[in-house]
Amino acid sequence: MIDYSAQTLVPLPVVLPLFAAGLTLALWRYPRAQRIISVTTLSLMVAAAVGLVVAADSGPVVVNVGGWAAPVGIDLVADRLSALMLLVSSVVMLVVLLYSLGQGVADGDEATPVAIYHPTYLVLAAGVSNAFLAGDLFNLYVGFEILLVASYVLLTLGGTAERIRAGAVYVVVALLSSIIFLVAVALTYAATGTVNLAQLAIRLPDVDPGVQLVIHILLLLAFGIKAAIFPLSAWLPDSYPTAPAPVTAVFAGLLTKVGIYAIIRTQTLLFPDGRADDVLMVLGLATMLVGILGAVAQDDIKRLLSFTLVSHIGFMVFGIAMGTTAGYSAAIFYVVHHITVQTTLFLVVGLVERVGGTTSLDRLGGLARIAPGLAILFFIPAMNLAGIPPLSGFLGKVGLIEEGVRQGTVLTWILVAGSVLTSLLTLYAIVKAWNKAFWQTAPEDIQPVRLPRGMVGPTAGIVTLGVGLTLVAGPLYGYTDRAADTLTDGYTYVEAVFPDGATRGDGVSDDPDADDTVEIGGEG
Repeated sequence: MIDYSAQTLVPLPVVLPLFAAGLTLALWRYPRAQRIISVTTLSLMVAAAVGLVVAADSGPVVVNVGGWAAPVGIDLVADRLSALMLLVSSVVMLVVLLYSLGQGVADGDEATPVAIYHPTYLVLAAGVSNAFLAGDLFNLYVGFEILLVASYVLLTLGGTAERIRAGAVYVVVALLSSIIFLVAVALTYAATGTVNLAQLAIRLPDVDPGVQLVIHILLLLAFGIKAAIFPLSAWLPDSYPTAPAPVTAVFAGLLTKVGIYAIIRTQTLLFPDGRADDVLMVLGLATMLVGILGAVAQDDIKRLLSFTLVSHIGFMVFGIAMGTTAGYSAAIFYVVHHITVQTTLFLVVGLVERVGGTTSLDRLGGLARIAPGLAILFFIPAMNLAGIPPLSGFLGKVGLIEEGVRQGTVLTWILVAGSVLTSLLTLYAIVKAWNKAFWQTAPEDIQPVRLPRGMVGPTAGIVTLGVGLTLVAGPLYGYTDRAADTLTDGYTYVEAVFPDGATRGDGVSDDPDADDTVEIGGEG
């Protein structure tokens, strides 16, 4: 039976922020109205995402946009994975918005023009939601393009030379990724006659293996750039640290995970044969090690965190590369953990910069005495990122390592060793930053500063949320297990999109007596 109440929720995370973006742009002369609209919209998105998480636990919820059924029309699909990603992203974006309001980012500061900030931020929220809900490759491409436009504007807010330079690098890399993605979409349509993900799951196994491989490589290249997987990650540490603290926080916590989501979706639905698993394992290991070695070498806390961001993408790739239900479950759990913790750390660093006037570790010190509350706000998520028991970072890594040991191949054992080494080096890098910023002798020009409650409140809230992930790790892991089951069974997604029969959606005979047996992802 179709749950029409749940169906009404599916388009809301896309439609609401787009409508609100236009409204806030029209009200550019009224900052207070913009703030109310933005906060209300993101709060409604969180509520809708909660409803979708509950509804999708009983099965994917599908909406055919404009009433045109797939594969003719555009469909939005909320399954367990996309609903969970929507919830986490909506919560993070709401917290970051509240933080930015507390900082005065949206109050007419010269560095962040209010007339631009709110509409662009809401467009970014719509792009993220559209990417998570997209039921076809081209709509996924559209979601990425919305992200590109909005993120470029946010990255260059204020128009300083440093931000324009970083934004130029970012947009060139993003455009390269978009071109590769568009070529992959075109090739996919030429080979199969469709870009609908559910229909592709049926048709791709019949395509020439060489063509399949080319499509697979192109998609991995496009998504790998967006996810900052080595060797496609060099752009990230130079681009993110120059933006305002709230922008850096939402970029670091969320945007790379959209690329990871796209990899999970296409690997499980379109290419479940595992031909690229070994390559992904090697790339995952390289991403871990290169990223964390870069972090260890940094003397600026923003760049240090940017390199740890790259490094921990490797853990997620490790889970994907194992290609099992347990591997995918651990990877999804780690994505949820990392979005929350990485965003938290960049928000805390914004507070550190406000107190110390810099993010250079050589010019900071004594913050534990000057701002003891800030020391606590940094220490908790920092230890979580490093994977100290019993925090969620530790639990996510244990899940990945346990599955790697269970598989017992040479590559998985190497990845297990790489994961342990990366965790130890992460702890070293974080402790170095902690000691220098909070415990070394304070420079004479650093004076106690009263931090705005509007900034401290959202930061404390998301720190609490990070700790809360540990407290609900059991139910959360249960949900990610069920999400991984849906991803790997090959049928649930297709049957939700084509409720009258996947083969009929594929143009096969509607005769109920006909043989409707098909292969989805290579498994009959």
